Amino acid sequence: MTKSSYYAPHGGLPPQTQLLTDRAMFTEAYAVIPKGTYSDIVASLLPFWDDARFWVLSRPLSGFAETFSQYIAEVQPGGGSDRPETEAGVEAVLFVVEGAMTLTIDGTAHEMDEGGYAFLPPQAKWSLRNTGSAPVRFHWIRKQYQAVEGLDAPDAFVTNENDVTPTPMPDTDGAWATSRFVDPNDLRHDMHVTIVTFQPGGVIPFAETHVMEHGLYVLEGKAVYRLNQDWVEVEAGDYMWLRAFCPQACYAGGPGPFRYLLYKDVNRHMTLGNAGV
Repeated sequence: MTKSSYYAPHGGLPPQTQLLTDRAMFTEAYAVIPKGTYSDIVASLLPFWDDARFWVLSRPLSGFAETFSQYIAEVQPGGGSDRPETEAGVEAVLFVVEGAMTLTIDGTAHEMDEGGYAFLPPQAKWSLRNTGSAPVRFHWIRKQYQAVEGLDAPDAFVTNENDVTPTPMPDTDGAWATSRFVDPNDLRHDMHVTIVTFQPGGVIPFAETHVMEHGLYVLEGKAVYRLNQDWVEVEAGDYMWLRAFCPQACYAGGPGPFRYLLYKDVNRHMTLGNAGV
């Protein structure tokens, strides 16, 4: 496939003349964080990172995201971290939307540029550095790994979207396809981060209602997205969070492809705790 463009925020601050009316929504079933939200004043700093800032799109919060957190990171030339993850047992996916960086995993360096995708298992020792002359911007999705007795943790790997062939959904004639970076049948993985692409006119033709929690970042294009009982217009740079069982559907109106980075939790029993024991 040819190299795609990805929306990446650059910060800044809206002028005092801008109207306050916006598309941001936070409900019990879903949230929409539009691209205009990524201003300088809502960026966060993190320990052990140099010349870097982060827009937090989702975090574990009662009534909101339960299984994961997702950031957009911006690292200036020379910046990065030798101790990026400070919590034990956390796995991660990195996806580069602008610029280039060097990711080192267990002593091996990997050069990543736009479209670069890395999976980092909980046991991986990793660091990251922007060795270029321009800022690098990437998604960082974090999840506490749910180990299962008898299953090894998955291995680290680095690839690029351009090296992955999208899989068309059945009976869609290619109008709806998913770029999968891990084998769906590999039960070692307890989360999938994929890229979903709809061609103009492509649809999710029913209201999907299922147990997986979702985070969707629109990489390219625009569409109307069904969230619970509402149809919401979304475009490149917007982020959606969907609670488990929130009905969802999509219509991609064009004029170009509509594409998003999708997180979902998979392949694990529902935790029941010690009730009744």
